Amino acid sequence: MLTRRTFIRASAFAAAGLALGAPFALTGCTANPNVLRVGTKIDVPGFGFQNPETGNIEGMEVDIARELARRIKGSPDALQVTGVNVTTRGAMLDNGTLDATLATFTITDARKKSYNFSRPYYTDHIGVLVKKSSGITDLKDLDGKTVGVALSATTRDKLTAAGDEIGIHMKFAEYSTYPEIKIALVTGRVDAFSVDRSILNGYVDDSTMLLNTQFAPQEYGVATKKSNTQLADQIDAAIAAMQDDGTLRSLEERWGLVDDAPAGDGKGGGQDA
Repeated sequence: MLTRRTFIRASAFAAAGLALGAPFALTGCTANPNVLRVGTKIDVPGFGFQNPETGNIEGMEVDIARELARRIKGSPDALQVTGVNVTTRGAMLDNGTLDATLATFTITDARKKSYNFSRPYYTDHIGVLVKKSSGITDLKDLDGKTVGVALSATTRDKLTAAGDEIGIHMKFAEYSTYPEIKIALVTGRVDAFSVDRSILNGYVDDSTMLLNTQFAPQEYGVATKKSNTQLADQIDAAIAAMQDDGTLRSLEERWGLVDDAPAGDGKGGGQDA
């Protein structure tokens, strides 16, 4: 869980995009056939988060990237990690800066038209984070309220559909990074912060809480460029092997991402982080 001090420092790192000379710090991605160039988030605790104390990027998706490098390139150190967000993770695949992204990238039919996706390595559900003092305890309480969401995510459409089902209307404010949305929530510019629940768990503090509401499962996959089918096949095979040998489950446990609770009623569909 983020303390206020850690959160503020982490937000500064995310905004500045600093490159620090430490293992798995943000790094440039010069093409090297012996190295796997992977984009991960730097603002999602548990998945991809730049530690403000060390500058290192840490999380389950970074560890999966290390496993992919080991299984495909022969060494877990044959890896370059670059920080990405919801607007850059696809663009950096498109321009050849990255070979793959592991960045809470939800698999959708629309996205499959642009990228190859591996089989899912993690399944999540949409959630809503609010301030405890807000009086918001259920989705219906968001009627007339402003919800902070990420640019290029489908959260807005999914929440709108969920609201239509129960007869409420929400307003939305879009941001490039999750720390920006959390700051907007803390400062009162938005009334709620919505993205996948496991992401929101990293932004819970003494003044905020997750609503019990959650929606249909959404599956994260490793994205690669459409033209690189060989790498896509290698990654998919490696993810399958990691499922079979228990590596994925072990990493979920290591990073506190195991969620054996049953899904909610599924109203409104899921969220594409």
